[in-house]
Amino acid sequence: MRNKKILMRTVQTILAIGITLIMLFPIYWMINTALKPSSELLLPVPRFWPSQVDFGSFLMAWEKVPLGRYLFNTAFVTFWSLFFQIGTGILAAYGFARGRFPGRDLLFLLVIGALMVPPQVTFIPLYTLCSRLGWVNSFQGLILPNTVSAYFIFMMRQAFMTVDQSYIDAGKLEGLGVLGVIRHIMVPMCRPTILTVALISFVGSWNDYFWPKIITNKDEYRMIAVGLVRLYDVFGTNEILENMNVVMSGALISMVPILILFVIFQKYMLSGFTKASMK
Repeated sequence: MRNKKILMRTVQTILAIGITLIMLFPIYWMINTALKPSSELLLPVPRFWPSQVDFGSFLMAWEKVPLGRYLFNTAFVTFWSLFFQIGTGILAAYGFARGRFPGRDLLFLLVIGALMVPPQVTFIPLYTLCSRLGWVNSFQGLILPNTVSAYFIFMMRQAFMTVDQSYIDAGKLEGLGVLGVIRHIMVPMCRPTILTVALISFVGSWNDYFWPKIITNKDEYRMIAVGLVRLYDVFGTNEILENMNVVMSGALISMVPILILFVIFQKYMLSGFTKASMK
């Protein structure tokens, strides 16, 4: 029995290490390519580490396209999109979890149904609406279509369902209204789920390519995912392979904020998903 447990743990460890290496290898190769000089990019036998580390490609990435502007636009749009998603998501989730009104369950089914609709289906009417409102090439067009997240509402509703009703009743006896209950009871007790879903929404907004590509065509409003494609296109077909280190440098720069947030909030993610899945 003991030998069997040791064997199972060994197999699990080997699988975990193998899967981790498979997931980390593309990131490693991106770093490797970004740090290589151009002369080593097209070698017949690729090197797993550059013979000479070259940081010049990072500077060239900043010079070829306005990466600073792209990062600012992305941070600005992501912040406000996330701000509105958290506000609308928490309020709507509390209504679906604890509210008592006709058609509540039917409306929640519609929210779940919205999760099944790909954005490619709705972008034509959404673009038409933004165009008529004059929101093409504007921050309004980038932010306002993403102010409500069906996924955020669903996850928060599931988390709010795990909060015992006695806490809410005690809060009401202390004179708390609906907003007071949400602020002082629901949000503190479900903070891991809020942080987890907010982080997922942040990554989705930061890496969003489809809608920003459609609604913007000027550097003044481009986001980082579209900007990286712009960096790729700057070199043209004949020069791109010789300058792939510059493109990879831009991609690494765009990853830094996401990696920092994951390092800071990783301890909340597992508990957040666990809490949301209990109901």
